[in-house]
Amino acid sequence: MSEKTTADNLIENLVDTFVDKKKSVSFFEDDKSDSVSSQINRLFGRQKPVHHVLGGGKSADVLLWRNKKISASVLTSATIVWVLFEWLNYNFLTILCFALVLVMLAQFLWSNASGMFNSSPSNVPRLVLPEELFVNIATVVGGKVNMGLRFLQDAACGGNLKQFLVVVGCLFAGAVIGTWFNFISVIYIGFVAAHTLPVLYEMYEDEVDNFVYKVLGQMQNQYRNLDTSVLSKIPKGKGKKHE
Repeated sequence: MSEKTTADNLIENLVDTFVDKKKSVSFFEDDKSDSVSSQINRLFGRQKPVHHVLGGGKSADVLLWRNKKISASVLTSATIVWVLFEWLNYNFLTILCFALVLVMLAQFLWSNASGMFNSSPSNVPRLVLPEELFVNIATVVGGKVNMGLRFLQDAACGGNLKQFLVVVGCLFAGAVIGTWFNFISVIYIGFVAAHTLPVLYEMYEDEVDNFVYKVLGQMQNQYRNLDTSVLSKIPKGKGKKHE
């Protein structure tokens, strides 16, 4: 890494990461153009619609509420599960046992009722889960875990100070949030955010991009002042030269 890298360069790189700076637009002046969205810098340098960024498949349709019935049912199901675990204080074993009792009761009534009304009782279908289902789940979960571990190791050993600080800050924020909520509540909050924030952003993306760009610009100015008044005055140690 170059010794001339300063806090100003780091902040400029951070702004470049979040904002596509190829478009020269002034957000502090009133613009009367007919196409406002074409003049606003998009977050993460995005040039494609939100639906395409989310994958463009059925999952993106659910997150963006293209089919309101499916999206509402998914969010309602997650809310019911959260209420059972968080408010009613059920644990997983209790709900599992109740679900198995209901399934057994339904099969018992089916087999006995069919024998009463028919001459020959009907065979209750066997519930068999395919082995490929568990293999696929294990493969997906293992792949995601390994991907996360590789990312953390790359952030720690890759020599990118900005990325390292961002990852450490996110982990610290997660630790603080973990003291406020339990694991189930954190998962539920993330699930609700995933099903509400994308659609809200799609509806008000121009306003959100404009606001975030202004905030990042103000942060850059503050860190420039900090670098000029404090950071630039800190003496830097000279690294050892290797032959």
